[in-house]
Amino acid sequence: MTSEPEDADRRTYSYLGPAGTFTEAALAQVPEARGQQWRPVRNVGEALADVVEGRSNGAVIAIENSVDGGVSTAQDALATIPGIRIVGEYLVPVDFVLVARPGTKLEDVSLVAAHPVAYAQCLQWLTTNLPAHAHIPAASNVASAVGLLDGTSDADAAIAPPGILDHHQVELLAEKIGDNANAVTRFVQVSRPVTPPPPTGADKTSLIVELPDDHPGALLEMLEQFATRGINLSLLASRPIGDELGRYRFVIDADGHIEDERMADALLGLRRSSPKVIFLGSYPRADRAIVRYPDRYSDDVFIEARDWLRGLISGEPES
Repeated sequence: MTSEPEDADRRTYSYLGPAGTFTEAALAQVPEARGQQWRPVRNVGEALADVVEGRSNGAVIAIENSVDGGVSTAQDALATIPGIRIVGEYLVPVDFVLVARPGTKLEDVSLVAAHPVAYAQCLQWLTTNLPAHAHIPAASNVASAVGLLDGTSDADAAIAPPGILDHHQVELLAEKIGDNANAVTRFVQVSRPVTPPPPTGADKTSLIVELPDDHPGALLEMLEQFATRGINLSLLASRPIGDELGRYRFVIDADGHIEDERMADALLGLRRSSPKVIFLGSYPRADRAIVRYPDRYSDDVFIEARDWLRGLISGEPES
């Protein structure tokens, strides 16, 4: 059973809340979401359920981090929740600030609240600047800071996203405390199934593919569907299917669009050889980098080969 979004005159977008998260920063990049209703949720599954069940027109979820790799909870949700399409992607630089209750100074800090992932990404800075500190794990990056203000945390300071400063009256003790200045998280915008956005030349296609069975070379056979058509894979991650030990599905990002002849041909090959292929979507790359490939894999080559075969079947003389 589905329901309409909260306000029929405005579109609703779900994101991992509360306000101030990196996901909110990604949603702020979505042009059609500006000026619309933003619905904070507690987890990825809730965000996708909002879309499938009609409470939201779309959602933004984290899918990959340059430091920690793929976000397994998002990958598993996309594999098991039907009725979802990726229609865009956005990149958010991952950096952190150290905040505290108003009036706190850096030298007052001995207990630091932080989500374990954020803590690991700031450990070098903390070791240098607060060598005697102790860590209190927090449920989320924003919760680590909110707990300081509502009295639920015993910490003296918290590691949080920079967006926390726009929503809460906290003392900024330090900024840019992340150990990796190039850290970035990739977010995807999802909706219910729609026609993919038209090709731009700088596109990406996301899939989830299961192998037909466990035999020597099974993964190679799947990868050859892309390699023999000149398609580069920018992401290949395995996730357990969960029905028995040793069974995996593969999360794939391939350079190109479903309307590209070579990509369409590869998808047909996957469909013939795999028991389950989930098409997640074709959409513009966040970096807008044009996809380059050799001339022998151009659309014209695939079209000419198909026309040649049709001519043979129809009895046309070869030119």
